[in-house]
Amino acid sequence: MINNFYYPSSDKETTIHAMEWIPEGDVRAILQISHGMVEHISRYERFASYLNQYGIYVVGNDHLGHGESVTGDDKHGYFHHPDGNQCVIADIHKLRRITAEKYPDRPYFVLGHSMGSFLIRQYLMMHGEGLAGAIIMGTGSQPGPVLMAGKSLCKFLSLFHGWNYRSSLANSMAFSSNNKRFEPARTPYDWLTRDESIVDIYMKDPWCTFVFTLNGFYEMFKGIQFIQSKSNIDKIPKDCPLLIVSGRDDPVGNYGKGVRKVVHDYRKAGIRDIRMRLYKDDRHEILNELDYEKVYRDIRVWLLHYAN
Repeated sequence: MINNFYYPSSDKETTIHAMEWIPEGDVRAILQISHGMVEHISRYERFASYLNQYGIYVVGNDHLGHGESVTGDDKHGYFHHPDGNQCVIADIHKLRRITAEKYPDRPYFVLGHSMGSFLIRQYLMMHGEGLAGAIIMGTGSQPGPVLMAGKSLCKFLSLFHGWNYRSSLANSMAFSSNNKRFEPARTPYDWLTRDESIVDIYMKDPWCTFVFTLNGFYEMFKGIQFIQSKSNIDKIPKDCPLLIVSGRDDPVGNYGKGVRKVVHDYRKAGIRDIRMRLYKDDRHEILNELDYEKVYRDIRVWLLHYAN
């Protein structure tokens, strides 16, 4: 069963849209999904419905500036000023509290994809206690100077255009290189997945093709800076099992190099149980890849192993 529901955002202006997928039988575990940049939670329906068959309840929300979690179309790609990153994390935590009240005795897992992986890594540093495990998907690592340059550009442009401005330069800095390995490309979004039908649906979805605002980029860069700080990595609970998965041909993870760096940093910090999987030939959206059934199965087996 699928339900849509709503709750107030921490920005005190926006109503957050959320979805829950409820198994028909007993609930064995809970998985809360944090979606990626320029998409929305309903794109995870196929994956959630699969997990439902195994007694896994799935829930997730549209982040601020995404899907239905906006006060108007002009707010797509906008978080909040000056504390947008904190508002998004607070909204994730609020959904966890809402869900945990429904199933207080069930193991609670979180999954973050792409931008959502950065948010979940931050969430683990701030609210990781009590989680049964976390899945970090489509993640990566960014050089500090690049993040500083991105923030400086956004701040400079905001002086002239305001934080709601959509900059083609900032957007190009973030995405222009993603398709290079796949040239000659059929579309600007070939880097997402080899499944052309998924890419075509994505291109026709207005909630997947807008340009982020300066505020959105700035707050995302700020969050990535936070999660790459050693002192913050040390705040992740050492006994929280982590499954870190990505496509081997994912440009966001620098084709595996950025993913391996995250694993290395986390192991160095003393996190005891980390499993990493890089799927051969898969690109950024491994849940929407040609071998998605294998990805689903691996995630389901991992979840139920730690749920028992």
